[in-house]
This record gives sequence, structure tokens and C-alpha cells, in this order.
Amino acid sequence: MMDMPEPDLFSLAGRRALITGASRGIGLTLAKGLARYGAEVVLNGRDADSLKAAQAELEKAGHRASIAVFDVTDQDAVIAGVEVIAQQGPIDILINNAGIQRRAPLDQFARKDWDDLISTNLNAVFFVGQAVARHMIPRGKGKIVNICSVQSELARPGIAPYTATKGAVKNLTKGMATDWARHGLQINGLAPGYFATEMNSKLVADEAFTDWLCKRTPAARWGQVEELVGAAVFLSSDASSFVNGHMLMIDGGITASL
Repeated sequence: MMDMPEPDLFSLAGRRALITGASRGIGLTLAKGLARYGAEVVLNGRDADSLKAAQAELEKAGHRASIAVFDVTDQDAVIAGVEVIAQQGPIDILINNAGIQRRAPLDQFARKDWDDLISTNLNAVFFVGQAVARHMIPRGKGKIVNICSVQSELARPGIAPYTATKGAVKNLTKGMATDWARHGLQINGLAPGYFATEMNSKLVADEAFTDWLCKRTPAARWGQVEELVGAAVFLSSDASSFVNGHMLMIDGGITASL
């Protein structure tokens, strides 16, 4: 009897992934990473020009990419946008990445900034996750990866409302898995620690903060966004077929030590 080749558990060939907030930063990096492993990617955001530039970059590298312009904080727009994407082909993978940050002392935190954080970091995860799951459930399979944070577990001065949103996304992820795992879906969280991103550019440039971070983190450095790709591919692939409601920390060990 001939030995059969082992399946490539991490291959995303033939699968289609929707990534929110994909015109730059972590979202674009993850889109490129999933595409390298064979996925066709659908880039979402609000700025069509930025998305087109990202699409061109992916296509130049030989990947299949399209764009979907809608506001993830608008539930009606999300439902309509996801319906259009689903009509063009199945959505096998969702990366719920769109997010914002606002920093201020908690006793001075503005209501508008609070509302913006809740709308983008939490409501959008529910809106897009629900809309996509409604298409995945009848097919009996699907992968949803919600981008959480080290702040899903730990607080730091000046960002309590952001911490609240990311803690909520962690537990929403568990709730999604509890409701939808029986339908063949895997819903997990990917939680970056401190990464050198555009959102963190002021912190990266702050020598005192960087010194504190390197002393606080066992790996003694900032993370690089490309280091998130492997975890995203794992959670998007058959390799994680029995992983559900889990939050995978990519943080250089910061949550493992005092």
C-alpha cells in the first residue's frame, strides 16, 4: 500500500479571507501573510484609495485580492457589504482587525472618545462577526479570528477605556465560540503585545517608554508585525480544527511574568 502524502495543515489554498481594517498596519500585514499561504483576500476599510493601493501591492506580489469599502461601525453597511462579498464566493475566514486607540487620564476621558472606542473596537467585532457567521453556519464551517490585545488581560495608565473594549472582545470571542462551535466554526482571539505599529509610533519614539517596555518584557524588545502572521495562519487553517474560544498571546512573554 502506497503511503499517502501528509496534508498541509497550514495551507489556505482555495480559501477566501475577509480582513477588516486592512489598508495598513496589522491588517495589511495579516492580509499579506494569509495570501502567502494561498488565501484569496478581501480587504476592508473606509478609504477606497488606501485599499486600492494595498490591493495593488498584493497583486504585484502575485496574490489574489479584492476590496470591500464599508464602515464596520455601521451595522446596516456591514450586512450589505458582507452580502455582496458572499455573493462573489464563500467567506472561509474572517480577521476582525479594525481598531482604534485613544489615550487620556481616565478622570478626564471624553465621552466621544469612549463612544468611538466602543463603536470601533467592540461593536464592529459583533457586527461583522454576526454578519459573516450567518453565511458560515449554513455551510457548517468557518474561521473567525478576533484581534484582541495584551490589554485584554492587563491594564496600563491612560488607556482604561481601550482596555475595557479589548477585555470585552476577549469574552465576546468566548461567547461566539460557545454559540457557534456546534455549527463547525472555530472562533479564536489573537492578542498582540507591544508591537512597533503606526498606532504605537509615539510610544516607540518615547525612549523612556521603550526602555520600560524592554525591561518589562522577557523578550526585551518590541514585537515586529510580521511575527503575528504565523499565529494568524494557524488560527485560520485546519491546524486549529479543535481550537475554540482561545486567546493566543503573541507578547514576548509579558503576560507570563511579573
